[in-house]
Formats: sequence, structure tokens, C-alpha cells
Amino acid sequence: MSTVEPNRRQAYELLEKYNKSDSLIKHALAVEGVMLHFAEILEEADKEKWGIVGLVHDIDYEMYPEQHCLKAREILAEHHWPEDYIHAVESHGWGICCNVKPDERMEKVLFTIDELTGLIAATALMRPSKSILDTELKSVKKKWKQKGFAAGVNREIIEQGAKMLGLELDYIMEETLKGMQKVAESIGLKGDL
Repeated sequence: MSTVEPNRRQAYELLEKYNKSDSLIKHALAVEGVMLHFAEILEEADKEKWGIVGLVHDIDYEMYPEQHCLKAREILAEHHWPEDYIHAVESHGWGICCNVKPDERMEKVLFTIDELTGLIAATALMRPSKSILDTELKSVKKKWKQKGFAAGVNREIIEQGAKMLGLELDYIMEETLKGMQKVAESIGLKGDL
């Protein structure tokens, strides 16, 4: 059977089929929001594709954590997704759980911002407002330096991704924060504002 160009609704239904955890769904929505934001500021032609790849990047994580990124290929191929989408999803696990390297700019952005969204979300939750809307870059940078804070966030991957993209880390942090602010409500980080 031939491949199908997935749309956002199909991607979200597939995400929900394989993920029941509220926190994983919110993470997927955060990454989708950031990917859409980067597609916009980088003036990418196919913004929807960037968002869809962000939305399903952890499609296999809840059910197959030991086979993360590997099982994603099977799931997406089973649903006749195009190879470029599958490669993009797989490549965010490069050097962590698979050997598929991010080649395209979209893949490099996903690789870079995936972990960063976790650090930013944790930073927002530390604020009295529990909101990302009043979270500032300086707070994120301060928490970045505290290795014990959000210790599960692999800062080396984010730095490696920034180098691959040829972008300053501060710029990536700031734009990731802006992307998450755009979807504050859907990711549960509107807080008390």
C-alpha cells in the first residue's frame, strides 16, 4: 500500500491510541507547539509537517520505553506514513536510543528542543504562578546551570543540537520558551495568571 500524507487530526488520534499518560500527551503538545513556532520563524514551507512530527515524536515511549524510537518506525510504517516523517521521529533519539542521525533542519530542531521543553516546563512549575506565561529566559538559564534541577534533562544533547543547527543556545532557549507560551493552556502551564 502507498504512503499517506498524515494530517494533524490523524496524528493526534494515533498519539492517543498509543499514549494514555496525561504528562506524555502534554509533552507531545509542547513539542508540537515549539516545532510549529520554529517552522514559522525559520520560514519553513511545510509548517504542518513540523508540528505533526513534533506531536508524534514519542509515539512509542509509553508502551515500549525500552524500544523507544525503534518501535516508532514500526507503528508509523504500519499506518503508511512517509519515510521522511518516520526518519524525523526516529532521529530525535540519535545517540541515546538509536543510531539514526538528524540530517534535515526539522530533525535537528526536534533533537535540540525535545529535552529543553522538559527543563522549561519544570522551570515554569517552580514559579509562584505555576505559569509559563511569566517565565523568563533568565530563569531558564539560571535553572540550566543547576545540574541537580531537572536532572533527567540531558543538557549535552541540547548543546549538541544547538551546534548542529549553528544557533546560539540562548536563542534556542528563548524561542522554545515562546513556542511553549503559545500553547500554555493545552500543555497545562497557564497557571494562575
